[in-house]
Order: sequence, then C-alpha cells, then structure tokens
Amino acid sequence: MRKYFGTDGVRGVVGEFPITPDFALRLGYAAGVVLGNMGKNPAVIIGKDTRLSGYLFESSLEAGFSYAGVDIYMAGPIPTPAIAYLTTALNLSAGVVISASHNPYTDNGIKFFSSDGAKLPDEVERLIEKELDKEMKVAKRLGKVKRLDDASGRYIEFCKSTFPKGINLKNLTIVLDCANGATYKVAPSVFMELGATVIKLSCEPNGININKDCGSMHPENLIKAVKDNKADFGIAFDGDGDRVLFVDNEGTQYNGDKLLYVILQEYLLKHKNIEGIVGTIMTNIAMEVALSKLGVKLVRAKVGDRYVVEALNTQGWVLGGEASGHLLCLEQHTTGDGIISALQVVSAVIQLKKSLKQIVDWEDYPQVMINVKLNPQSSNWCDKIKSEIKKAELALGENGRVIVRASGTEPLVRVMVEAKDQDEASKWANLIANKINS
Repeated sequence: MRKYFGTDGVRGVVGEFPITPDFALRLGYAAGVVLGNMGKNPAVIIGKDTRLSGYLFESSLEAGFSYAGVDIYMAGPIPTPAIAYLTTALNLSAGVVISASHNPYTDNGIKFFSSDGAKLPDEVERLIEKELDKEMKVAKRLGKVKRLDDASGRYIEFCKSTFPKGINLKNLTIVLDCANGATYKVAPSVFMELGATVIKLSCEPNGININKDCGSMHPENLIKAVKDNKADFGIAFDGDGDRVLFVDNEGTQYNGDKLLYVILQEYLLKHKNIEGIVGTIMTNIAMEVALSKLGVKLVRAKVGDRYVVEALNTQGWVLGGEASGHLLCLEQHTTGDGIISALQVVSAVIQLKKSLKQIVDWEDYPQVMINVKLNPQSSNWCDKIKSEIKKAELALGENGRVIVRASGTEPLVRVMVEAKDQDEASKWANLIANKINS
C-alpha cells in the first residue's frame, strides 16, 4: 500500500494536505534523493497545466529537488505526455507534472515519469514515500535550474512525426476544445501545421477556468461548434492533455473504447499482427464482443493508464486504453497522449476511407455510473454491500457486469453497472449506491 500516491500521482484540494507547498517541497526532495541513488548527476524536468496554483508548486518542487542536489529544467505549461517525451529526449532521470488532469482548478496534483517515459512503478513510489519520513539534509552540490524555452516546439515536432507520411489534413475542418488547459497552444499548432483548418474552443486559460464546462468531460459546446461550423470532427482534450474524445459531423460522441477500436482497424488494414489489446475493468462488454468477431483478444487491467501500460508490456502488445479517453499507442509514445491518439484516429479515418460511424458499427451496452461521496469514517463500506453486488450479478448473468471501486484520485466510490437493458442497469446501480449512502 502507498500512503500518498494514488493511481495517478499525489492529488487533492489545494491547501489541504498533502497538496500544500511544504509537502511539495519535501516530495521534491524525497524524489531527488531516490533518483540520486539510482544514478550519477540526476536531473529532472518539471511541467504543469494552466492552474493558478501551478506557480506555487512549481517553486516548491524546484526548491526540494535543488536541495537534494538534482538539476531542474522548467518547461512551463505543457501537456503531461510532452513531459514524458522530453524526459527521454533529454536523457533525464525523471519527469514531473503538476496537474490534476480533468479535475477543477481548486484541485492540483504531482505525478512522475521515469527516465524511460513511463509512469513510476509502485515500488519506486513507495521508496519516495519512505524518504518523506526522513530528515532533509542539504546535498554537497545544490541543483541548478534552467528554463527550457523550446519545450513546446520540440513536442509539436514530435507529435507531427507520429502522423503517417504521404497524407495530410488538408480539406478537413476540425474543432479543437483544449479545456483551457495544457494543450491550448500546442494542439492547434500541430493540427494547423498538418494542414487542417482549426476552429479553437476553450483555448484562453486564465488560471481558474481549466475544465470548466469544457474539454473532454463537458462536450456540449464542442458538439454545438461542430454543427454550427459544419466541421468534419470535433476533438476535445482534458486539462493536462492525456485524454481525448471525438465528435463526428453529426454530433455523435466517441469515447476511448470506440476510438481505440478505430485505431485498431487501421493496424489491421496494414496487416499488422494484433493478437490483442488491453482495456480496463470499465471497458464496455460490446467492445469485447466486437473484438472477438475480429479475432482480437481483450485483456482487462485495473483502472489507470499505468496499469494498462504494465499489461501491454506483459503481453508484448502495443494498443490499449480506457473508455475515459486515455489511449496507449506504444509504437508512437510511451504513455497516453491525447494529441497523438487523435492523430491516429484521424489517420485511420483517412486511410480506411470510412466515417467514424461506418468504422464503429456496434453500440455500447447501457452503462450507468454513480459517484458516491466517500465518508472518511466508512472504512468497511465494501463489506456492507457485498450481498447487493451478489444479487445484481446473479440477476444480470452473462449480459451485464457490476464494478464498485474507490476512486484513486478523488474521495469517491464509483458504482458502475452494465446491462443490455438501460432500466435494469439503472435499477441495480441505484440500489448499490443507496446502500453505500446509508
């Protein structure tokens, strides 16, 4: 068990422990000590999204790393996957991102990438937590700090390099909703430089409007903009740029499951040997049925893109993702990347010469998700609802699933029920949620 790290770093409300400047300083120091023990002359890069509190934690982390003798490159506002790329491109010891992803601006978080551009393994996070309990001791050589002025430019060129040679985005009109977050500059540049006519949406961050009624969590304005502008696609990212959602010219939404299926179809067109892909426990049953018709296996991992990557590495596969829009294309990048995933989807549509609706020729099973606020005193809530879960599973049989789990990023219990019938899914999801509430 880890004390502070969840499924995607340390996250919470700004000003409430552990999302405080003093903890961030100690976290930077502890991570610096652990990294220093792994090799000579450690150096890290720090990036952030557009939250106002990013300035605060940027300074705190910088001080902690410097105190531990680690050199620091500062990248400023930039998507999370850009830090993963720059960590490897610059041969650094680790990458650090200050972001709470799709959460409101009142939240923030800190997550790490290893030297190979992947999320830190659980065991390394445990080493950092162990170091947090020790006294801080100044290094013999303090770390130096340098601003990486061309960070965005490097990342833009990297994204463009993942798009197939010989095709472009000319004659395509695309609405980009950047959630007033970390992609607000780089995403429009990538798509425009590849030839698309880009209509920008939510690309004016002010420090407090990140994810507010926009981005991949709130696609209503994107749908309207696509229809009003008669655009070919609408693409929405989350606050830190590692999630993506699509809208077609009719306003139909395509989540991570369906986008992964689109990318897979292009791989199969190119006669690539795809034995299977990795989803999560939240991947819709309809996706599994559709894959089986193609002779492609589905392996389910725990929720969290880090666990999808681990399963992909175990299987030796290259495609995976989550319904939330975290997509892994390991031939292009080491981590989930909203911009690169979007490019792979558009590439598939162009090369398959089909619309998204024609490619995704199946419908999701109805899925009802209810978030229940977790009472800190209810440590044994799971035991108290086992009988309700069992009843639901018996009633649904092979035509449905029940998933109840504590969120790794928020104080919530997530109840998900999937069934062929919407009313049946709603009935059992509400029964279980009400039991947790009681």
